Amino acid sequence: MTDGTAPHPPTTGAAPGPATPDDRRRTAGRRRRLAAAGLVTVAAAVAVTLAVRGGAAPACAAPAGRAAVAALPPAVLPPGAALPVAAAPPVGGATHSGKATFYDSEGAGGNCSRPAAPADRMYVALGPSEYASGASCGGFLDVTGPRGTVRVLVMDQCPECAPGHLDLSAEAFARIADPVQGVVKVSYRAVVNPRLPGPLTFRMKEGSSQWWFAVLVGDHGNPLRSVEVRQNGSWRAAQRQDYNYWLIPSGAGPGPYEIRVTDVYGHRVTGTGVRMLPGQVQRSKTRMYGADPATPRPTSKKPTPTPRTSTPAALPQQSTPAALTPPPADPVMQAAAAPPTPAPCS
Repeated sequence: MTDGTAPHPPTTGAAPGPATPDDRRRTAGRRRRLAAAGLVTVAAAVAVTLAVRGGAAPACAAPAGRAAVAALPPAVLPPGAALPVAAAPPVGGATHSGKATFYDSEGAGGNCSRPAAPADRMYVALGPSEYASGASCGGFLDVTGPRGTVRVLVMDQCPECAPGHLDLSAEAFARIADPVQGVVKVSYRAVVNPRLPGPLTFRMKEGSSQWWFAVLVGDHGNPLRSVEVRQNGSWRAAQRQDYNYWLIPSGAGPGPYEIRVTDVYGHRVTGTGVRMLPGQVQRSKTRMYGADPATPRPTSKKPTPTPRTSTPAALPQQSTPAALTPPPADPVMQAAAAPPTPAPCS
């Protein structure tokens, strides 16, 4: 897992430089890996560099990545070697075939920088081509094996995994196959609009300040396409990092912040009142999509007929109820959803 370290606040008012990634990859002994040839590894690294990042839609970035790799000097690719697959997250619900192994994150949140593994421990690590420099983080896959199907959260990267190789948590693997097998054939697909565990969460990275902005967005269900921060009346795009934080190196001011989040299917919402509280998870009132399941739906009831009497008593006069005034909006966290506006592919 790689991470970013925030620079110290400037003493002269100058904006700090970009964060320096800190390589904290998981111990290789936790899983079996397939070694890759040196030249192919170099080509794959170039493809990952050209992968889907920031506000680019995955479907739009794939052709450009392949074209760029094809333009490399012949010495980079060995004779007869196939072009590496351009990096992009699994989306759209299409079914893919591959294989699965398993590992244990030991409770850590993986390369996607979650504070911890999910409570149900149903998660998966993807190879570089499908991890796509963090573009898959926070999405879900349905994985089917010999014993059945399990839903897992994309939480980590498996640096040595080829396309189609899923590294499941030990608990998830046991749901679909006998762990004694070690590796099994599977099919899998991205889950479109999975049930959300709750509203969006925002976590400012340790070291964040008004001069260096880095935020982690959680509980969004689908992979994200872009994150923007409102500054001086206009929206400013943050850049996704490999470790899944969204970064504005020069900062976005002291806050509180309005943060607009867009997923790969065009859902767009805005959370407000996000404060500069590094290291703390802030839960908003903004859902990426769908209604709050805790909100009861109004039901219409037929009026109960009043039985007639031969000598009806005079009914007391009833006062007209006063109009209800909605409670004031919470100034700390509010939500403002905009209609889906998918980015056009050029």
